[in-house]
Amino acid sequence: MDTTEDLPKSQMVALIRQRGIRDALVLNAMQQVPRHRFVPEELRWEAYGDYPLPIGHGQTISQPYIVALMTEALTLQPGDKVLELGTGSGYQTAILAEMGMEVYTIEIVPALHETARALLAELGYARAHCRLGDGNAGWQEYAPYAGIIATAAPATIPAACTEQLAEGGRLVIPVGPRGGYQTLWRITRRGKTLQREDLGGVAFVPLV
Repeated sequence: MDTTEDLPKSQMVALIRQRGIRDALVLNAMQQVPRHRFVPEELRWEAYGDYPLPIGHGQTISQPYIVALMTEALTLQPGDKVLELGTGSGYQTAILAEMGMEVYTIEIVPALHETARALLAELGYARAHCRLGDGNAGWQEYAPYAGIIATAAPATIPAACTEQLAEGGRLVIPVGPRGGYQTLWRITRRGKTLQREDLGGVAFVPLV
């Protein structure tokens, strides 16, 4: 751990705890993962602020509270298999891997895929499995998943997301129009039924 970042990291975790995040696995992971490594070097001084930051190619790293909220909403246990749509910088991937999940993550932008894959390997996240491709198709080879998380917003929920979700599994995904606010949904599979919960309004870049 880079001890020079302990104070801002602790302040970030204290803030998301104040905003209602209670899952100890989530809070511990966010204390451990060096968020500053997942943002452009010129923005590292802002890495622990509670707001999104650009990472290039029209993409962003989500604000810490939203990362925590979505991760907590998955209600996962160590060892669970998780599918992530949109690797981006790899920060959400690292949080899940730090929690002990087996993470299968897909990124469509080659440069982001390569940078995230290399950084996750450098940081020792062997549970993070990266693939270059279209997240809309999911990753059928390792389905079903206990959790599926999307870090970008489709206009509608891709069919692969619900098809590759395990019984009792949870999908956490922002859905809505490009360039505006979307609704964050948690969808739980109960047999042939998909239970939907509205987790509130969010603003994400579109899933491409």
